[in-house]
Amino acid sequence: MARAFVFPGQGSQAVGMGRELAEAFAPARQVFEEIDEALKQRLSRLIFEGPEADLRLTENAQPALMAVSLAVMRTLEQEGGVNLADTAEFVAGHSLGEYSALASAGTLEVAEAAQLLRRRGAAMQAAVPVGEGAMAALLGLDLEDAQAVAEAAAAGEGAGEGAGEGAGDICTTANDNAPGQVVVSGHTSAVERAVALAAERGARRSIMLPVSAPFHCSLMAPAADVMAEALAKVTLQPPQVPVVPNVTAEPTSEPETLRRLLVEQVTAVVRWRESVLAMKARGVDTLVEVGSGKVLCGLARRIDRELSAQPVGTPGEVEALLKTL
Repeated sequence: MARAFVFPGQGSQAVGMGRELAEAFAPARQVFEEIDEALKQRLSRLIFEGPEADLRLTENAQPALMAVSLAVMRTLEQEGGVNLADTAEFVAGHSLGEYSALASAGTLEVAEAAQLLRRRGAAMQAAVPVGEGAMAALLGLDLEDAQAVAEAAAAGEGAGEGAGEGAGDICTTANDNAPGQVVVSGHTSAVERAVALAAERGARRSIMLPVSAPFHCSLMAPAADVMAEALAKVTLQPPQVPVVPNVTAEPTSEPETLRRLLVEQVTAVVRWRESVLAMKARGVDTLVEVGSGKVLCGLARRIDRELSAQPVGTPGEVEALLKTL
């Protein structure tokens, strides 16, 4: 069995995530305490108790999800004797999950990763005024068709009586998650046009996503500049196992490449489908989703039915994984 450890992104957060883990295992509690100290905030209380509206804020959700993932990893290492280099062939993370992957692989220190994600979340939120940007999932369209829909929407098509209005708006593919699940991002009016056009072009369903900013498109350029400055001040160590970055979907262990790609990731497409297939092509047959939820497990089955996927986010799931190692 060849495994890759994968780490979830925004949208997988839920009030109460990680609480059972922290109650059951001292190493997990230690991670939450370290991140609370790094951020000078009782983030763990927000994670465990809410309110949900505050947890959903990008600047909180991003370090919160990483905290849960790293609490799981620390538990596996210290309670289960798991050595990542002996257990996984690769690590990868969906969007912010890439920071969780890098911290798990020893490239980033836990406190540094939390501070970077707090900076990233705040910068992404500040890049576009609330209401001016949006994202939508186009279900039932492949990547090529979704790209065509986004381009048409950006050109002003699908505007009804005002056809042509809004030409020049930004609307691009943001997440290639799985066959038939592509997310577009950009100006709100253009994304709304994309939803209408997708229905005309055979999408099974299209959903405006409950996000507060248009992630992974060129509107995030100011946030990319912030992250370039922040990442320049951080020392990156070679990862224990190769990382498959969102931007290239190609494994690398080169710290300077990883630094550059973390900056590019802010505005680039999350190539998750290709990342999973790249790992499978190199022998991986099992994905272990480390942290909150089971989103990546669900995507894995849609990407390739031959892949098995196992979520690890609760004490019971930790124990189940340890029995298979």
